[in-house]
Amino acid sequence: MGTPAERAPLAERVEELLSVEGPLPIVAAGDPVLRRGTEPFDGQLEPALLARFVEALRITMHAAPGVGLAAPQVGIALRIAVIEDPAPVPEEVRVARGRVPQPFRVLVNPAYEPVGEDRAAFFEGCLSVPGWQAVVARPASVRLTGADERGRPLDEVVTGWPARIVQHETDHLDGTLYLDRAEPRSLSSNAAMAEYWNAPTPHEAAAALGFELP
Repeated sequence: MGTPAERAPLAERVEELLSVEGPLPIVAAGDPVLRRGTEPFDGQLEPALLARFVEALRITMHAAPGVGLAAPQVGIALRIAVIEDPAPVPEEVRVARGRVPQPFRVLVNPAYEPVGEDRAAFFEGCLSVPGWQAVVARPASVRLTGADERGRPLDEVVTGWPARIVQHETDHLDGTLYLDRAEPRSLSSNAAMAEYWNAPTPHEAAAALGFELP
């Protein structure tokens, strides 16, 4: 039947969430909201409230800091996510990972499908799984569809690190965490990452920890 908060209309829950100043609390792995999936956005939040919610997601993403944040990560099961990546990385990392700056964007009802058969494997982390990273092999290019916060359609091919961000955040909206797709033997604490695995690619980690790369 659910708790009163779960039964409350989404708009009321968002209003309550936004009643406190500053970044929103980020939900950690183990909370059911991260596993239920989300309902498509279809005007549940009127435009002014949607704009406030999007701004709160942006502030929370920056404060974390992260390069993406999905609505379920703040406890709201709507198919909305935000992404932004200034990509302040060395040139060798940029080249190896295809990591280029991404402006702030809102993804509404996003979906993706692979383009081609190429896959790329790199360490990922997640704001809802703090303190850990693991290698995830993902399609190197995807077709992103959906809309922005103003209802304008999205239909584009995304490659490199931006494609990884899109997949990671869209997965959140389907109740999937990056750990579900990760190489289990690659799981590393942030401390281990800093000491051992800060190379542009995870090839040394694969050899030392005993997992395969695509």
